[in-house]
Amino acid sequence: MSKKKQKRRPADQYQLPPKAERARQAAAEVAAFKPRPPLPQLRVIWGCIGLGALCVGMALAFWLPSQSLVEALRSRGVTVAATVVAVDTKPKYVKVRFVQGPKRGTTVELSEIAGMLPDAHSGDSLLVTYDPKDPSRSLVRDWVMAPPANLPAYGTSALAAFFLSGAAAVTLRRRWILRTWPPESSASNPKHPKKPGAKSVRLTKP
Repeated sequence: MSKKKQKRRPADQYQLPPKAERARQAAAEVAAFKPRPPLPQLRVIWGCIGLGALCVGMALAFWLPSQSLVEALRSRGVTVAATVVAVDTKPKYVKVRFVQGPKRGTTVELSEIAGMLPDAHSGDSLLVTYDPKDPSRSLVRDWVMAPPANLPAYGTSALAAFFLSGAAAVTLRRRWILRTWPPESSASNPKHPKKPGAKSVRLTKP
């Protein structure tokens, strides 16, 4: 009797041997695994928020007093001619004496805007606008009409925006990492990490 020919298994039904299949799955897991990025710490986020709040406070401290003074002098200020009688840098001040108006002869120190004073020398003549209720609140007329750029306020505002936007970005990154790599997905063996949700492969003899 002739031997029966063995039927060949179709190519689409071919299955790898168990060992080869397990090796393939393990290689796929290693190739698909992405290590968890460093998790931003909460202290970094709170540090950025704290620095941002500090810069906001400094910006307001530089901006509000000078803005309030300019608005007050624009609404009720009196403009008179004055003469510079003393200038010093340690401490920094510019003293003027009113030479006309009801406060003629009064000597005051010009107010600052963000720590700045006009460039003046003794004997110079200036137009000064002062508050009739408090002559010590006075500015040169040019600064009342067009205050100089408040660079300290602008700088601290930029720093505040930088720190607060940084805190927002770090917070979003932390949430994304926690959502993508949940704590329970961490591998038990750091030398052989597993992909989150992957089934473990038991290496046993067939």
